[in-house]
Amino acid sequence: METTARVIEKNGFIRMSTEVNRISFNRGYTKNGFADKVFHLHLCYAGDNDELYFRDYLNEHTQIAEEYEAMKLQLWKLYEHNRDAYTNAKTEFIRKWTAEAKKVYVGRY
Repeated sequence: METTARVIEKNGFIRMSTEVNRISFNRGYTKNGFADKVFHLHLCYAGDNDELYFRDYLNEHTQIAEEYEAMKLQLWKLYEHNRDAYTNAKTEFIRKWTAEAKKVYVGRY
């Protein structure tokens, strides 16, 4: 995984976080805030499908998706120049609904 991560970084992505069996990257954040186009890349092992569970849950639960959208818009204004704080402020919400999605969609992936 670390070898792959170094290749991704050599291709212009910035490592945002490293966890056990998971590394997150982005491209498109600048000293002046968010660029017009921002890209996220999550490097993980097969079977780590948290993003897919979260996505599916939001797609099927529009009220939760709307709450997430509103939160992200609010946080964007607060943390435009602090990516880590922006991410940290969303983490509890994402973990909560990802855990719920794994219960609802048990065995989907």
